[in-house]
Amino acid sequence: MIRNIIWDFDGTLFDTYPAFAKAFKAALNDLGQDAPLDWIESLTKKSLDHCVTTLIEKYQLSDEYLEQAFDKHYSSTTPADQPPFPGVVEVCQFICSLGGKNVIVTHRRRKGTLELLAAHQMTDYFAGHLTGDDGYPRKPDPAAFEAALQIYGLKREETMAVGDRDIDIQAGRAAGMFTCLFGGQDDGIAADLLVRSFGEVQRYLKSANE
Repeated sequence: MIRNIIWDFDGTLFDTYPAFAKAFKAALNDLGQDAPLDWIESLTKKSLDHCVTTLIEKYQLSDEYLEQAFDKHYSSTTPADQPPFPGVVEVCQFICSLGGKNVIVTHRRRKGTLELLAAHQMTDYFAGHLTGDDGYPRKPDPAAFEAALQIYGLKREETMAVGDRDIDIQAGRAAGMFTCLFGGQDDGIAADLLVRSFGEVQRYLKSANE
């Protein structure tokens, strides 16, 4: 039985990578450089830090200037440009209908996390969140997952970790939870459940809770 989900945020709950990539491309343009949008997006999917480091090294840029330019463009990105993935809301609603809890564990800062949830009217689906502001070691370290289990009273054996990257799965496995990789590419990560859509997650949860 799965009654709770610990969610990753960017690339899992919300389709934010395209917005990140557009902001980085605009930042490069401000600094007199350019790069293919799809390549930049592939860098953001690994992490924003990886994207920054790669662009700095390739184009010999100042990290301060690049980050400032990125922040300027990303801050003007609207919530409509960063929608929840199809089926996400329905999965959250199903967990709530079971009397379970949805919890977020993300490297994103708290302010941006709460703003995007509120903009899409999803705040009430979540029992809580641990963000980059809370000071836990970054995934794949399981410390934030262990804290979430304790703080929100989640039974380990009834909780699933859902994310789009290997670090999400590694952290979930290290915390002894059932893991679900969203996106359809396992890359040898060996998640317990591999899905391409949240409709698949919904069907799995209904089956597991029958």
